[in-house]
Amino acid sequence: MPLLRVEGEVEKKLDLSFEDLSGLPGQIADVAALIPGREGGGVRLESILRKAGPAPAAKFITLKAGDGSFAASVPLEQVAGGIVCYRLGNAALPAQKGGPVRFFLDPAATCENPALDGCANVKFLSSIRLSKEPGEDTRPSTKRAHAD
Repeated sequence: MPLLRVEGEVEKKLDLSFEDLSGLPGQIADVAALIPGREGGGVRLESILRKAGPAPAAKFITLKAGDGSFAASVPLEQVAGGIVCYRLGNAALPAQKGGPVRFFLDPAATCENPALDGCANVKFLSSIRLSKEPGEDTRPSTKRAHAD
């Protein structure tokens, strides 16, 4: 069963399992080294995007929670350095940590662009969609439930 789907303006739609994610280059053993107070290991979003092959028209990325109640749509260039956290030790990231997949913004990106808020840090991430235009946006009623 895939943990993460990548679709939209890509050359190759992906359904990534735990094993697929762990086999990608750009692994981060401990996200706490980059994002204090966070826990787990992951892979750079750039590695996933290289595998999917973004189409030249892809300008936005929508990060969507598995239950469909939350999505953040942001310019792709602003989050390409983000981290897709999918493990804690050698096991899947537990739901208590926002798993089985969680997205964290690159801390440098938020410092360089104050307009990019923490709502793009998405818990329970299940799909990534690349698009020409902004996709789904966050609904205020669920904003705090799935992002932080």
